[in-house]
Amino acid sequence: MSHVRLVSVTKRFGDVTAVNGLNLEIGKGECFSMLGPSGCGKTTTLRMVAGFEDLSEGEVYVGDRLISSPAKNYYLPPEKRDFGMVFQAFAVWPHLSVYENVAFPLRIRKLPAAEIEKRTKDALASTNLLPAANDSPDNLSGGGKQRVALARALAINPDVMLLDEPLSSLDPHLREEMRFEIKDLQRQYGFSILYVTHDQAEAMALSDRILVMKLGVVQQIDTPLNVYNKPANKFVFSFIGLSNFLELAWNENGEPVLSGESGSSHTIPSGLLPSDVARGAVGTPFSLASRPSEIDFVSAESGEGLKGVVSRKSFLGEIIDYQIKIGVQEMRVQKGRRAPGPEVGETCALRLLRPFFYSA
Repeated sequence: MSHVRLVSVTKRFGDVTAVNGLNLEIGKGECFSMLGPSGCGKTTTLRMVAGFEDLSEGEVYVGDRLISSPAKNYYLPPEKRDFGMVFQAFAVWPHLSVYENVAFPLRIRKLPAAEIEKRTKDALASTNLLPAANDSPDNLSGGGKQRVALARALAINPDVMLLDEPLSSLDPHLREEMRFEIKDLQRQYGFSILYVTHDQAEAMALSDRILVMKLGVVQQIDTPLNVYNKPANKFVFSFIGLSNFLELAWNENGEPVLSGESGSSHTIPSGLLPSDVARGAVGTPFSLASRPSEIDFVSAESGEGLKGVVSRKSFLGEIIDYQIKIGVQEMRVQKGRRAPGPEVGETCALRLLRPFFYSA
C-alpha cells in the first residue's frame, strides 16, 4: 500500500518546468531514493512534499490524507505534516546543548514534559548521542552533528523522513558509516524515507527503489539491481556506474563500423553486438555501451575482439584501470590487480561481456 503518493505533480519557475507530471508512490517503510544530476528536479520534488514549495499542478497525499493540491486550493503547512527532515547543512544550534537541540521541536509542539524527556532520550540513545547529551554540538565531529539532526527528526516519531543530501558534507569514511546507521534506524522505527542524492553509492546501499530523473522527467523507477543491470535508456546507463560508449554506424555491407574523424571508420566484429540488434540503413548511427568491469582482454590474434592500443594504465588499489584507444574513440577497462593485462603502447583486443545497444 502506498504511503506517500504524488499525482501528476508539476512545478514551474517562470518558463522553466523543473518537475513535469511526476507520478510516484512510496510504500510504508520503504526507502526511496531520487537520483540525478544537479538541476534535474529531485530537490524541488522533495521540497514540494515537505511543503516548502507550492505545486504548479497535481496533488500530494500521505496515506489517504491530501496535503497539497492547487486545483482544490488546499495546502497543509510544513509544521503540520509531521515529517522528519534532515538536510545537507547540519542545522544545529550551537547555543543549545545536544539534548536541547533534539528536544526543541517537541517543546514547540508543547508536549508534556515527561513525553519530551522520553522521546528525546530515546532518539539520543538510538543515534549513540546519550553520553554527549549535555555537550555543545560544536564539540562534535561532522558525523556527530549530523546525528544530532537525525535524532531531532526521530524525536517527533515521523511516519516519513525526508533526507536531502544529508551526508554530502562528510568525509568518505563517515559517509559510509552514516548511510548504514540511517538504514538501521529505518528498520528500527519503520518510517518511510524519501532520500535525495547525487551519490550513486548511497542510493544503491540505502534504497529499496530508485528513481532516476533528468530535466524534471522520470527516466526509470526500479530496484537498485535492475537500474544497474537493466537501464531503461542511454541516459540511465551513462549516469549509473562507469560506462563506455562506442559511436557506430552501419556501412553499405550491413556491417557495424566505428565512426571516426575525417570520415575514417573501422569495421567492428559482429559478434560484439547484442543478438537482438536489428540492422539499420546505411549511415544510421547507434551506440554500443559497456561497463569497464564487464570487458575481458583476449588474444589480439584471435580475431574475435575489438582491437585497440593501451594509452594509459593506472593502479587504483584493488583494480587496474586501462584507457584503450580504438580509432579516435576511447574505452575504459577495469580488471583486478592480479589479472594479467597489456602494457601502455601495446595492441590488445577486447571482448564485451554484456554489451548494450542504444539508437542515437
